[in-house]
Amino acid sequence: MSLTETVRMVIAAAVSLVLAIAALSDVRDRRIPNWTVLALIGLYVVLVVALGGRGLVSALEAAGLALATTVALYAFKVIGAGDSKLFTAVAFFAGLGYLPLLVVATTLAGGVIALISLVSRPRRALAMFTLRGKGDWGRGVPYGLAIAVGGLIVMWAPLMNLVRPFGAPAPVTASDISHAFVQPGAPK
Repeated sequence: MSLTETVRMVIAAAVSLVLAIAALSDVRDRRIPNWTVLALIGLYVVLVVALGGRGLVSALEAAGLALATTVALYAFKVIGAGDSKLFTAVAFFAGLGYLPLLVVATTLAGGVIALISLVSRPRRALAMFTLRGKGDWGRGVPYGLAIAVGGLIVMWAPLMNLVRPFGAPAPVTASDISHAFVQPGAPK
């Protein structure tokens, strides 16, 4: 394993720990500590230095898109300010290539968490549906947990070669190469 791969693994482990702390805090207190967001940004700076600046522009673009989108969601009271900050910090690691994966993974995880919340409290769910969401329903869904799940997927799936960046060409396989040398009309 090269030094760069080792650094990426160590950073991924540290990011995982920080995301776990942020998620636990959000589940328990419905607050995401600012230090976790700053720690994620600091870990990204260490990563980008280790990579010699590779991916910085993409990361800044992804974080800018994430910030603009989540601030709008915060303005409409869909998510909290901590969720906005945490998602933006995680978007640095995603870059533009993995930002769609981060969005989809976070959204799906949030949906599962919301369903679990509704199923675990059926009376509350019935009252919410009856009153069409109007009223004070308490603490809501801890979306920091969903963001942490999305962040873990974005950190680890590429390191384990489970996903490619959005828009990247498909890898060439041995089968593709062998088919390229077969003459048209010749038996395969």
